[in-house]
Amino acid sequence: MSIEQPRAERHREIEAILEAKGDGVVPTRDLADKYTVLGATSRETYANWLTPIEEHFVCHRNDIPDAEADSWTISLTGQVEGSLTMTDVREAYPRVAVAHTMECAGNGRGQHDPETGSVQWGYEAAGTAVWTGTPVGSVLREHGVEEPDASDERDDRWLTAIGGDPSEAGDVFARSIPLSKAFEDCILAYEMNGRALPREHGFPVRLIVPGWYGVNNVKWVEELRVMDSMVTEGSLDRPGVHAHWQQVSYRIHPRGVDPEENATVETVDTWEGIEGAVEHPYTFDLNVMSLVGTPDGETPVVPNDDAVEVRGVAWAGDDAVERVEISTDDGETWADAELFGPDYTGAWRLFRYEWDADPGTHRILSRATDELGRRQPERISGPDAWRDALEADAYPWNDGGFAANAYRPNGVTVEVGNEAVNEG
Repeated sequence: MSIEQPRAERHREIEAILEAKGDGVVPTRDLADKYTVLGATSRETYANWLTPIEEHFVCHRNDIPDAEADSWTISLTGQVEGSLTMTDVREAYPRVAVAHTMECAGNGRGQHDPETGSVQWGYEAAGTAVWTGTPVGSVLREHGVEEPDASDERDDRWLTAIGGDPSEAGDVFARSIPLSKAFEDCILAYEMNGRALPREHGFPVRLIVPGWYGVNNVKWVEELRVMDSMVTEGSLDRPGVHAHWQQVSYRIHPRGVDPEENATVETVDTWEGIEGAVEHPYTFDLNVMSLVGTPDGETPVVPNDDAVEVRGVAWAGDDAVERVEISTDDGETWADAELFGPDYTGAWRLFRYEWDADPGTHRILSRATDELGRRQPERISGPDAWRDALEADAYPWNDGGFAANAYRPNGVTVEVGNEAVNEG
């Protein structure tokens, strides 16, 4: 049975989530009618640092399991043996909180022309939450796993997280991250923004990988496996298809290509992979990105004798945002915005720009640059450009529509009125 098949159960599942979340999110269907995902309804979500649970996007590939915290366990396998109850996770280890900007690897897929498969996201599949839980490194040390030596290039151990979400197609949702990243800052989260982890976000326990694309943040974790390689087909001690979500899907490649499996890769920096360090790169570390939150383009702007504040968010995964530029004339001229607010590794920064707005129609763009000097490209290329696109200030069109970060498709058109509001 194909993994990409319609499922009536998914429609009922999403209807229940929508009822619980209210109007903070809106549904989007994929082309195969298998998935319904939920993205932020309003652009104003991206004018604030913390994303409310009600506005945080929701995306998962299989069905939500009927999980009960009292009976849920996490198996430790491969080069580590043991198991954890949720009581262990909550009480036997340190309790920490991390701020993490989670972005779906398919965010911006709907901006590709021609369309690629799956959910046609615009910009709405990103959010920042505070996740509370247990450091993965604490669990692994307790069970005898030695932390990788950063100076030892031969240490290619990986941690594979496996979700307990059931699949009619028999695929196992498994994702691998370097063991060094797991020790560095990953947690097993059981709370989101100070509340119990919602079912659609992974209740009772989810892996949080700060600064990395959402697909790596495995929900409903039921197994952690220490391995000498990434997950490959047949590498898990269980039936089903093991490597689809690591080695087939969520790979960046031109159309007509079937990526080969890799046991390991030289870099987990997604942008380095796109530049050529990895053949058919994986979606790990977030690419540099920005979004304007206000003005939102929905209602006319009235200056009221004061400058209009353009406000938004910018992020760059494991790297820091160095600069955000704003254009209020569709890219003809640019000016630096001010970065402000909380500054945590793996979480977005707020930016603002005071705009002396003249009456009329304006197109506002934002573009961010990370600490390594990598700036968002202007547009998404056509399907035949591939890596040559980078030289033309374009993000390469790819068959899955993954990891897009072009700035022009995310601009906002704003109407500026002529007169101040009479508040008398």
